[in-house]
Amino acid sequence: MESILQAVSSEIEANPWLATMVSLAGLILAAWLADLVTKRILLRLVKRIVRVTTVKWDDALLDRGVIDRVSHVVPALVIYWGVDLVSAISDDWVRVLRNVALSYIVLTLALGAAKLLGTVNSLYEARDTLRAKARPIKGYVQVAQLLIYLLSGIVIVAVLIERSPLLLLSGLGAMTAVLLLVFKDTLMSLVASIQLTSHDMLRVGDWIQMPALEADGDVIDIALHTVKVQNWDKTITTIPTYRLIAEPFRNWRGMSESGGRRIKRAVLIDQRSVRFLRDDERGRLSRFALIEDYLVRKKGELERWNESLRDAALEPVNTRRLTNLGTFRAYVEAYLRTHPKIHQNMTLLVRQLAPGPTGIPIELYCFTNTTAWAEYEGVQSDIFDHLLAILDEFDLRVFQEPGGADLRQALTGRRQ
Repeated sequence: MESILQAVSSEIEANPWLATMVSLAGLILAAWLADLVTKRILLRLVKRIVRVTTVKWDDALLDRGVIDRVSHVVPALVIYWGVDLVSAISDDWVRVLRNVALSYIVLTLALGAAKLLGTVNSLYEARDTLRAKARPIKGYVQVAQLLIYLLSGIVIVAVLIERSPLLLLSGLGAMTAVLLLVFKDTLMSLVASIQLTSHDMLRVGDWIQMPALEADGDVIDIALHTVKVQNWDKTITTIPTYRLIAEPFRNWRGMSESGGRRIKRAVLIDQRSVRFLRDDERGRLSRFALIEDYLVRKKGELERWNESLRDAALEPVNTRRLTNLGTFRAYVEAYLRTHPKIHQNMTLLVRQLAPGPTGIPIELYCFTNTTAWAEYEGVQSDIFDHLLAILDEFDLRVFQEPGGADLRQALTGRRQ
């Protein structure tokens, strides 16, 4: 054994380059062992400690890989400090290896800092508070990460060329125009993100509509450059952030927060079915509990008005009389006033719009007391089902463009 060692020693003395290679191999082995000990022992110990603690932020650091990323600094430090021990290596190579190791350390720390910011954003979004939803910080985090990458890149270049980072930063002034061109979208998105957040124009969970980009659904992510919208058909529309400032979009959050959703729909009445009510018809309609008071009140009002006409009242054309359409409008309003699903503290109108070629629109303008889509559609459908079915009681007809069955009936005189 001694003879073998003596032979190896004499061979190394006779060949200096071999000593250098052995020293480099030893340095690489030491760096590998340091990395192995760090990950297999220290990192596992840290993971066990983190898992048993009651706080959540350290678990997030572990899950996002922040601790694992920082642990990569250890082998680089071994090379940085151990390269001086390598025998028969020139000072120039020592300087190069140390610069490379230091650059790797800077890169590793920059990546770890970026992951740390991502963890902060995840913890912030996980908070079930109105502020976390109303004031997302993802855009600001991405800007901070971009600055970290930019500064770390400058430091790495400065270390490799052995120049001061301030010298490189001073040269950026001459590159301002180029940087503005390269980072144009980023700067526009940053300004848009700040405006959206500061003016509370958009939150995760908001229902927005942007027809220009065929977006109609819930906001699921707000980032620096893009906003993701999950449409109702489960497709995803990605919108550049700056376009939400440059172009109009509709946010339905106000509707959700108000507790009521608007119904604005009309029943089209055939104009030929509108007429005055006869006395017997007024009596028949008085059985409707919803308009009984209305009919009594209108009867007294019209009688007083017509009595003031004296002799002119002898001609019915000079008198005021109830119409089936006006009575129907009164019924619809009374029906909505007593409907359990209609919000009584919001605007409620039943109005007649301008007649047109499709009849007389009787529009309902009111709000349901629920904003859930399915419930809202059910309430709206039930209301119009009832109104369409009860029109015959007022001797009114719905306008409908003639179809094939109508034409056959007109030609044959028989209902199909």
